[in-house]
Amino acid sequence: MKNLTLGEIVPDFIATITHNKTIKLNDFSGKNVVLYFYPKDNTPGCTLESDDFRDNYKKFETLHTVIFGVSRDSVKSHDNFKCKQALPFDLISDSEERLCQLFDVLKSKNMYGKQVIGIERSTFLINAEGVLIHEWRKVKVDGHCLDVLETIGAI
Repeated sequence: MKNLTLGEIVPDFIATITHNKTIKLNDFSGKNVVLYFYPKDNTPGCTLESDDFRDNYKKFETLHTVIFGVSRDSVKSHDNFKCKQALPFDLISDSEERLCQLFDVLKSKNMYGKQVIGIERSTFLINAEGVLIHEWRKVKVDGHCLDVLETIGAI
């Protein structure tokens, strides 16, 4: 599967979300979709990022935008994280790394002196027609959610 580039239509993918439900991207036709990829449930940066999206959820709704957090964690881990953080949106379990590969977010990282492959914190905005219109790579959590909101508000 080739990586996406800006301006391309995102292929209709199927994903497993919290509560072991299945969604398709086309289920959200007519709405903007934000996919934020994060390394791991219940870690400090990922919790802050998810909480920012939670705290601004109503603003995203007014902009006809749905949010999904994406990581390689299991559905069970996502269910616990969603409940613990009171997230009003679902999390995608990408344990087979299909979305990670499609959006090219798997990168080599140095962890405790060892090279590992992990998710580079990244966010993607898909418009109501299914086109990838914006991407944020190497995301720093502070202020990121508001930047995404501002970008959506400008379209």
